[in-house]
Amino acid sequence: MELNTVQPAEGSRPEKKRVGRGIGSGFGKTCGRGHKGQKSRAGGLHKVGFEGGQMPLQRRLPKRGFKSLTRSRNVEVRLSEIARLPVDEIDLATLVQASLVAQDVLSVKVILSGTIDRKVMLRGVGATAGARAAIEAAGGSVAE
Repeated sequence: MELNTVQPAEGSRPEKKRVGRGIGSGFGKTCGRGHKGQKSRAGGLHKVGFEGGQMPLQRRLPKRGFKSLTRSRNVEVRLSEIARLPVDEIDLATLVQASLVAQDVLSVKVILSGTIDRKVMLRGVGATAGARAAIEAAGGSVAE
């Protein structure tokens, strides 16, 4: 075998269609598109979801539910994460600085997950009833 005799496998490289080059090419006149109809014309693809004029499925079904745009910007923080912070006064800016929450967060709520054994003061941060009781039992306070 020599480099000048190397060829691709039989049928792996089909010949390119040369459309619109006369009747002898097999793709003259209509260029393999047949006669008339949507697919014979330029730009002949329909819109996504188009069902030939029938009312499309996404318009037949009723609208349902609601997606809050602010849902992802209201986050929860565990009590154990609060306990690990080195500061005693905790607010939204403190949590952002400690990388516990993202910068675009609107509101934060502390949930009872873990324990706390030191006094902390929450300002502008919500807390569940269980988390509030645990913070107050440790000598801290929650001011919303």
